[in-house]
Amino acid sequence: MLDSDGTRNPPAQRLAGPRSAYVHVPFCAHRCGYCDFTLVAGREDLIDDYLRALETELNSLGQPVTLDTLFVGGGTPTLLSAAQLDQLMRTLQRWFHLADGYEFSVEANPFGLDADKVGVLAMGRVNRVSLGVQSFEARTLALLERDHTQADVVRAVQWVREAIDNISFDLIFAVPGQTLLEWRNTLRQAIDLRPQHVSTYGLTFEKGTAFWSRRRKHLLEEAPDEQQREMYSVAMDQLTAAHFEQYEISNFSLPGRRCRHNEACWKGLPYYGFGPGAARYMDGRRETNHRSVTTWLKYVQSGRSPLGDAECLPDEERAREQLIIGLRLCDGVSKAEFRAQTGYSLEQLAGPTIQRHCRFGLLEETGSHLRLTREGRFLADSVFVDLV
Repeated sequence: MLDSDGTRNPPAQRLAGPRSAYVHVPFCAHRCGYCDFTLVAGREDLIDDYLRALETELNSLGQPVTLDTLFVGGGTPTLLSAAQLDQLMRTLQRWFHLADGYEFSVEANPFGLDADKVGVLAMGRVNRVSLGVQSFEARTLALLERDHTQADVVRAVQWVREAIDNISFDLIFAVPGQTLLEWRNTLRQAIDLRPQHVSTYGLTFEKGTAFWSRRRKHLLEEAPDEQQREMYSVAMDQLTAAHFEQYEISNFSLPGRRCRHNEACWKGLPYYGFGPGAARYMDGRRETNHRSVTTWLKYVQSGRSPLGDAECLPDEERAREQLIIGLRLCDGVSKAEFRAQTGYSLEQLAGPTIQRHCRFGLLEETGSHLRLTREGRFLADSVFVDLV
């Protein structure tokens, strides 16, 4: 890569080893119609095999590593029994040493969570729980095929708060038939329960899901673009008024309660990944384990690598990817940090495209950063496509 004066500007030196790790627990009682995550439903008989295989995969580390952030997602990690959760926590403690000021997050479903399981998480040093709330409206929950009720959410929050003081809610908007008033009510009820963090996602119809098939058969209709825009706008306004800061396109937190694990990923820092379908990113190489749970199990049990896909992007492609990911953050991309990390200046990489979107009012430059405007957040996908 040549600098503007014709001299070569090498990429920054490789980053130190990962300080973050993701562990995937692929079990659910039921696969919701919109879900395309790696999971198996109704296969609790595989959990013990999974726990043994996960220990085997973690052996590939060779020795325990120190982390700043650890995230256990799914699936539904809390579908495991209290005894199985305890085994998982003990396995993670053997391989991951948590640094001072660590963040250890676990995803949980409001239904099936109980005080015993929360106690196991707390004993395992979990200090952040992300609840898959999605909605407080019974009709919306039924359409999303969720198995919990509003009462289950309230009860789960009470149990978690007794032992863990950092709670996040996932919420979904633009659900077929959902009204703006219902979305406002869901946001209000979420705020009233005093979580420290809220993630809001517009419903997407992913290829291969039941919702994708139902939409093609005209059994479900996607919410109009204007309604999706209005619901997103309401989320930004209502959560901001409740003293949440929007720090990423879909994420809001009280001061000091951002999800540090996700922030590390958005900033292009390396991370480990373990379990079926888990991704990892190290030295510019992106790897993903087999998405099939049974294939992952078979490979690990037979001593073979569970790796499914891998790619090492050329420096320029990696820099463009990092620009797009970094622009998801409302603080935007630091010009100096981006150049130090990738070896490219923003002007070298995408100067004309950036200037065009600045004229359109979708991007803005400060003295040190490039970021999406509020209007740009509504049209972020279009901006990102232009930057590829």
